[in-house]
Amino acid sequence: MTEPVRRLNADGCEVEVYRDKDAVGVAAAEYTASVIESVVREKGAARVIFATGASQFEFLRALTRISLPWNRVAAFHLDEYLGLPIGHPASFRKYLNERLFSLVNPAEVHLLDGEAADPEAECARYTRLLLADEIDLACIGIGENGHIAFNDPPVADFHDPLMVKVVELDEACRKQQLGEGWFPTMDDVPTHALTQTVPAILRAERVSCVVPDERKARAVHDALKGPIETLCPASSLRTHARVRIWLDEPAASLL
Repeated sequence: MTEPVRRLNADGCEVEVYRDKDAVGVAAAEYTASVIESVVREKGAARVIFATGASQFEFLRALTRISLPWNRVAAFHLDEYLGLPIGHPASFRKYLNERLFSLVNPAEVHLLDGEAADPEAECARYTRLLLADEIDLACIGIGENGHIAFNDPPVADFHDPLMVKVVELDEACRKQQLGEGWFPTMDDVPTHALTQTVPAILRAERVSCVVPDERKARAVHDALKGPIETLCPASSLRTHARVRIWLDEPAASLL
């Protein structure tokens, strides 16, 4: 078991800080594996949401190295760019297929289709899948602007009546996607996406949030120490009873 360099608590959120992002990935993977094993043992099957982005590389790599009953897991993801082909390097469907699903072969994989002819109908379809049963675990990250999924500050709604919706991405979010190297220029970054809403994420029985890198330090601070408000959508995590947050020392540097 990987041990943290320190532990914190923020309004009930359990926070563990590790030396570097590799240690963060291993610790979060060990936790995720323990939840999946426990839920499958108790219920016979587990339903798990997975995130994408540069922050999840180490976590997903570590998770694929653990033997788990994936044939009892239904997998979902958080969001997808509107209109982006699945073959594009930045496609979140492509990302998860290559880094997780094709390697572990879950029993079910439910992909949010950003290329759907009717995006609103796609949101409704995915909502039905999410609401068909409990979500046992949501594995997420936090964006540089404090977003969770694509719930940027201008569109985040802690009491959103929708589970999945089409959103406009704010400039800070789009700059993050450019800075991480997913697109060659700002003009290439999509302006809209389909996303699970804040209530959809917090509906999960447990939330595991992996957040490495110093560039996330301000968002982490605001999420854990600032007001619970949509100016930092990740602050909503402090309203959930079962949240684990995994940080490296650079990401925790302002705590």
